[in-house]
Amino acid sequence: MKEMLIQAQVENLDRVLEFVETEAGELSAKERSQIAIAAEEIFVNIARYAYEGESGEATVRIVADGGITIEFEDSGTPYDPLAKEDPDVTLPAEERQIGGLGVFMVKKMMDSVDYRREGNKNIMTIRKGCS
Repeated sequence: MKEMLIQAQVENLDRVLEFVETEAGELSAKERSQIAIAAEEIFVNIARYAYEGESGEATVRIVADGGITIEFEDSGTPYDPLAKEDPDVTLPAEERQIGGLGVFMVKKMMDSVDYRREGNKNIMTIRKGCS
């Protein structure tokens, strides 16, 4: 398992994506792209919302084992993004509620997406296997 501890700031997104890309090893170009989109969505959400305008850290852990498992951990406000109902994507854009589309995309692109709260930590885990 590889691990990165980083300040949860949008400015650090490139470093997170570089870390993910370096560890994505055996994945296809399509899977790498999906992982990058999912990692961006999750990290940016942590950076923007977890600490409610204060500074905080995020830990990104990666296990590459033919597929890839990425775990994002923060000590911010408790929030389970998977508890929110998926947006109704059949509605015209102007009729949809704001928010939730990014997490919906992550759920559709990944093989599995899980959230848990351990102590004072939010932990979001995404997994993508090899084709």
